[in-house]
Amino acid sequence: MIPTLRVLMHMGSLQRLFPLWLAAMGCLFASFTPWLLLAILYGVIMQFFVEYAMHRFLLHREPPTEQGIFNQLYRSHIGHHEFPSDAEFFTGDDHWYPVRFGLISVAIHTLILLPFVGLSAAALWSFVALFAGSVSAFAFYEYCHTLAHLNIKKGWFGQRITRSHLAHHFQDHHATFHVSFGMGWIDRLLGTPHDPETARARYDRDTILSMGMDPEDLRLVTARKAYGVKKMPRNVKSARRPART
Repeated sequence: MIPTLRVLMHMGSLQRLFPLWLAAMGCLFASFTPWLLLAILYGVIMQFFVEYAMHRFLLHREPPTEQGIFNQLYRSHIGHHEFPSDAEFFTGDDHWYPVRFGLISVAIHTLILLPFVGLSAAALWSFVALFAGSVSAFAFYEYCHTLAHLNIKKGWFGQRITRSHLAHHFQDHHATFHVSFGMGWIDRLLGTPHDPETARARYDRDTILSMGMDPEDLRLVTARKAYGVKKMPRNVKSARRPART
């Protein structure tokens, strides 16, 4: 647990969210009502679905053809798949994105609730739901994700998370988009559970680490150069080519 927490403490996104989480917890205790507990539960559940949706539809979308946008996707996720044990690629480089996303979500929820409960309650419930509930779920996701990738001694909990998530990396990147422990039901509900037979049919050892792309694709080569990556992912085709004589 300690090595995992040490990595989390240095994550920029969690550092920027922490003051807002503290403020939301303060609001919870200062203005406690049972409705706020329901708000937190809503925020937690919503975050687990957001985790799935962003992973599947944003981070695993069709690779952009425009190099600048592709570079952003590479830094956000493709690089993590190519080098899954490199902590530098565990998260994207825009550490303010979760804060902006959270504030926009609070504003939208406040507007939706405003006609029913008034401005004060709408703002309070939305703020607590998003920055106490959702941020707590987000921190749990980051804990599970980091634990899955660290090469440390793991108990039952860590081994379970690792088996589930690394199947997404090394067997079938079209499935198992959930990461947080216990959220496999979301993949089953939305039709993307891990299936061994389907995974074997899809598997390509030359492209699995590059999310289905040729690892020597010019977009990948250019993105690696842009971020100072001088190595190549394992199992690339060039590694199997016979040496010239």
